[in-house]
Amino acid sequence: MNFERNLNEYAKLAVEVGVNIQPGQTLLVRSPIECANFVRKVVTQAYKLGAKNVHIEWSDEECTLIKYLNAPEETFNEFPRWVSDQYVDIAKDGGAFLTIYAQNPDLLKNVDPQRVANFQKASAKALKEWRSYTLSDKCKWSIVSIPTEAWATKVFADVSKEEAIDKLWEAIFKCTRIDTENPVEAWKKHNADLKVRTEFLNKNNFKTLRFKSSKTDLSMDLTEGHIWLSGASHDPNGISFNANMPTEEIFTMPHKFKVNGVVYSTKPLVYGGNIIDNFSLTFKDGKIVDYSAEKGYETLGKLIDTDEGSHYLGEVALVPFKSPISDTNIVFFNTLFDENASCHFALGSAYKTCIKDGDKIQDDEMDKYGVNDSLTHVDFMIGSNDMDIMGVTYDDTEVQIFKNGNWAF
Repeated sequence: MNFERNLNEYAKLAVEVGVNIQPGQTLLVRSPIECANFVRKVVTQAYKLGAKNVHIEWSDEECTLIKYLNAPEETFNEFPRWVSDQYVDIAKDGGAFLTIYAQNPDLLKNVDPQRVANFQKASAKALKEWRSYTLSDKCKWSIVSIPTEAWATKVFADVSKEEAIDKLWEAIFKCTRIDTENPVEAWKKHNADLKVRTEFLNKNNFKTLRFKSSKTDLSMDLTEGHIWLSGASHDPNGISFNANMPTEEIFTMPHKFKVNGVVYSTKPLVYGGNIIDNFSLTFKDGKIVDYSAEKGYETLGKLIDTDEGSHYLGEVALVPFKSPISDTNIVFFNTLFDENASCHFALGSAYKTCIKDGDKIQDDEMDKYGVNDSLTHVDFMIGSNDMDIMGVTYDDTEVQIFKNGNWAF
């Protein structure tokens, strides 16, 4: 009974707080077929809140793997136009998008990395217009996760599959505040708490951030007019939504050409059905000039070489080492959760909402303002319990932002 209650509350939270469906609005749900039971609850909640129509886009990882192993080479240089047109049409019509992200971290480990890279690039090109809506909050979107057998047994490899799924559900309910008496109200309070720290960072208007740990040593300038954001976002009508559930981050954009030093990953990155782990990136004038990885070196190289913009950073996000997700002591092998347990950067596109009047900046002006543009946006985790972050203002005042991995104020 408790599980069924939690499942219903989670579906309600995804629809009411995640995408915050409004009467007469269309919702597109993208989900693995394994998550069908949860999707039905989401659809029920959406119609209860007055959704006009709910469309479902199913995926099946086994079919995906079969395709990568057997389809002709040219297949991976294409992306269905009708899919991208559908996304754009829904976005233009004011619709919302809910993604249920539950990827098998090892799905494509035996697939030619070039095939994966080619399709990642083809899909990114085809979906560039739609991503312009999500990157600028011109439509409401949200990502949540639920356990699948492949994912759960990767996270909890030393127990039975049934116990692994139960343990992952328990962790997800905890991290998303479903285990509270009123999850919707708990999220309203959480968004308000994040806003307090966000206002502090915006008030100080830092010129430079300096990251220092036992391995990482990096200096990063922020764009002039940068804006720190967190928790709830707002669409063009001023209606709030939470793009990530869970979320613990406060984020903004680095200056594209003013990042120097070396940064080391602190959690595995799952990208394109492969794991990249224990890697480092070296930056000079914003660009990656060297990299290493104990696992997934070739995949990391393909990611960096997606396009010119993928050689630069588009996001910096601050997350304390002591947080609900980090406190679980679980490596989730799922970026949605792992990035909210750790400070992180993102390779690729910046969010134009993170700079004043960002929606007015034309594509050919982005370099002038230090705003990165790319076909991709991939978060990777860099936070640790010995991470210190110093902020430097325009009058050279130094302010300790993080000390030993946690907020210093």
